[in-house]
Amino acid sequence: MDSTRLYETAARKGLPMDGLTMDDCIELAEALSCPVSEVILGEAAYRTGLDRETVIARTLEAFAHNLRAAELGAESGQSFIMGRVGQELSPAGAPRLIDDAFVNRILVHTLAAQVGNHEIGLQPCAGTGDSCPYTGFILALRERGTEREILGAMAAILAKVGSLFRVGKITTGCNMEGFGAGGAALAAAFTELEGGSPAQVGQAMVLAISPTIGVPCTPRVMVPGLCATHIGGAVLVARLASSLVLRARTLPVTVPVDVMLALAAAVHPISGKHIVPEVIRYMEPFFKKHPGVERYISPEIKTREEARIEAILRQARNETRALAGKARAITDPFGLAVVGGSSQAVGSPTNAGRIAHALSSKEGHGPVRRVIIELYPELFARRGINVPGILMAAAYGSSTDDGAAYRMVMERIAADKIAVDIRMVPDRPQLQKVTIVTDEGETMVETLNRGGARLVLVDSSAGLEAARAAAKELGIEVVDQ
Repeated sequence: MDSTRLYETAARKGLPMDGLTMDDCIELAEALSCPVSEVILGEAAYRTGLDRETVIARTLEAFAHNLRAAELGAESGQSFIMGRVGQELSPAGAPRLIDDAFVNRILVHTLAAQVGNHEIGLQPCAGTGDSCPYTGFILALRERGTEREILGAMAAILAKVGSLFRVGKITTGCNMEGFGAGGAALAAAFTELEGGSPAQVGQAMVLAISPTIGVPCTPRVMVPGLCATHIGGAVLVARLASSLVLRARTLPVTVPVDVMLALAAAVHPISGKHIVPEVIRYMEPFFKKHPGVERYISPEIKTREEARIEAILRQARNETRALAGKARAITDPFGLAVVGGSSQAVGSPTNAGRIAHALSSKEGHGPVRRVIIELYPELFARRGINVPGILMAAAYGSSTDDGAAYRMVMERIAADKIAVDIRMVPDRPQLQKVTIVTDEGETMVETLNRGGARLVLVDSSAGLEAARAAAKELGIEVVDQ
């Protein structure tokens, strides 16, 4: 591609060639009818002053150490958290992790790279975690005899995405490293490799990032085995995201990749502050210890650690036993069917409306004239899917699985001239409160939102006992907390 055209197009669009976002790269690629990788290579040429061929050469050279680490991990390496998984899975005839031969080789090389990380180290991108799937991808391409031009294009995509995540990664967390960055970068690479459009590259990245938001590093690089599904999961999520975009053409993906990446970076420090301490608390009993280090730790500290570890194991057993005691029988595992896409965001508040309608009817009230809906901020933000459910339940007594009512309720509400008042209540976490107004009076049900279409009953104008009885009659599951 003519670099002059790229620079002129970027200037015309007001896009900075010394710091393009992924959406910038996609916009320029679409304008120039070229792959996203070409824009990334052009940006690198602009920033470094190197010609395109030298940029490709330098980018591929940047992977050299990590490729050696993966090869070592496959040949003779051993890791205290990964064992000898590289040696076990790499030879011809070894068991496959997945039937897709190409993806299987990426997985094997990715795992081998983590083994090699504990032998000679890896050069980190966002971190050492995401370097594993990048290395696995390049090695698998090289095994297939991929021509250098394509290798360079793929390396450019991986390095660009990883470099963006590197800036966003300011604390610990696999959401911005092995799982998050690795999944996003490989999703982009898979998509362009298969001939996807620039827009599809971005869509695949969005789908890949979404399930990784806020995910901590549960292994903490100390617990054996767990890292395998983080870095391996990045490969599989990336493949799924790319395949969905390329093959499921009716699947809507509307979030720009820059927004998804900004979200990942924003949630990342929150996860590090609030989730990681809990991860450490539960995972500490399984941290790998080094005998040579432990001899320098005082007996008093070891005794305190052992007591803390025993306490958390006991606590974990008690907590899971409590879960088991409240679990439904396997013969009746599912809750009520819910239209609208979410049992929590739609099913639970809809059930609050159902209870309010039932109580209003039992009190002999006539047609509904007004419905007041009060929601905590998350539910209020998702009002596009939950308000129709609440209204069909509160005004007409419809059940959570009434798809026809759900689709038509807003028109019916307008035709019946029922007033609707929707309020956000910022200081009441999980609140979903429904008030029905009729000529005879008001009926109020105040509940807290829970998953699985369940709810917590907090208050009711008819009394909590009457509300519980109505919920039971309707088959609504009420929980204590």
